[in-house]
Amino acid sequence: MSRSARTTQGRQLEHPEPSQIQLEAVLSALADPIRLRIVHALSLGHDDMACIAFDLPVSKSTSTHHFRVLREAGVIRQYYEGTSRMSRLREEELQERFPGLLPAVVNAQSAHQDQDPAGS
Repeated sequence: MSRSARTTQGRQLEHPEPSQIQLEAVLSALADPIRLRIVHALSLGHDDMACIAFDLPVSKSTSTHHFRVLREAGVIRQYYEGTSRMSRLREEELQERFPGLLPAVVNAQSAHQDQDPAGS
């Protein structure tokens, strides 16, 4: 079964259409250090990642909240694969809507993590 077939069956998560993604919502979502860590990890060229693959210093419920904020702002797309919730950056859509924003945020986060290897 192809990935697209898997993602269209079963439970669905709501995502804003690209034209509905608002700059204020994206910037607000990216203002949190935990959410920046998630975006940075997704930007490293990995395939879609399960939420449990992130080593976050927060509880599972708090982690779920952070992923929901990113999804509702239009920063990430999520879908279920079996019992795992997979996440991926909406790079192309964000680039079309707000050119250069995501690369600037990721580069700034990379520089910050280089200065603070603990990732805080």
